[in-house]
Amino acid sequence: MSPYRILVVDDEEDLCEILQFNLEIEGYVVDVAYSAEEALKKDLSVYNLLLLDVMMGEISGFRMARAVREDARTEHIPIVFLTAKDSENDRLTGFSLGADDYINKPFSIREVIARIKAVIRRAESSKEKEVESLSYETLEMQLNNKKVLVDNNEVAFTRKEYEILKLFLENKNRLFTRDEILVRIWSNEVIVLDRTIDVNITRLRKKIGRYEKNIVTRLGYGYCFEDK
Repeated sequence: MSPYRILVVDDEEDLCEILQFNLEIEGYVVDVAYSAEEALKKDLSVYNLLLLDVMMGEISGFRMARAVREDARTEHIPIVFLTAKDSENDRLTGFSLGADDYINKPFSIREVIARIKAVIRRAESSKEKEVESLSYETLEMQLNNKKVLVDNNEVAFTRKEYEILKLFLENKNRLFTRDEILVRIWSNEVIVLDRTIDVNITRLRKKIGRYEKNIVTRLGYGYCFEDK
């Protein structure tokens, strides 16, 4: 199997060298670019993962990620942001652009390596399955035909209910804030109130019958599908 190729894009040359050195020790093939402009001149489709700094020159990491996601040849490539920006809005912006992870500076190299391995594992896993279905016991989502079955009985879902359930089943035991659900499911649509999210989740719970208790509300935090 060919080694994984990673592109590190950061305007701190010393940091690029440190990341390149340590990632190559782990067996990755690593290229570096010191700006988004330089990176965008490369054939990005050859990479298995992009490690992007957010704050760079004229083209930020966010702008570069948007360009990557809008190109059919590169839209599938995992993106991990490296940034000194630590506000919730910045993280939500990153995830709305399709980021697979978001690592705050300063960081330990061991943490970066561990999280890169986790992102690549997830990407490979989803590629292998090319997920045809998601399930929890007798709750099943058939992704090819957009059907939801509970105890082998088809249940009608709206598009938003379907997308919320898919998000939960893909990320069992992970807590999602209302803002994260809003960004991932409603994206750039018209203004959506917290109440809209709550109403959709209430309807979703009713439709999945005995599995409604798996969707847990963490007051003040958000929602989680627990693997009980």
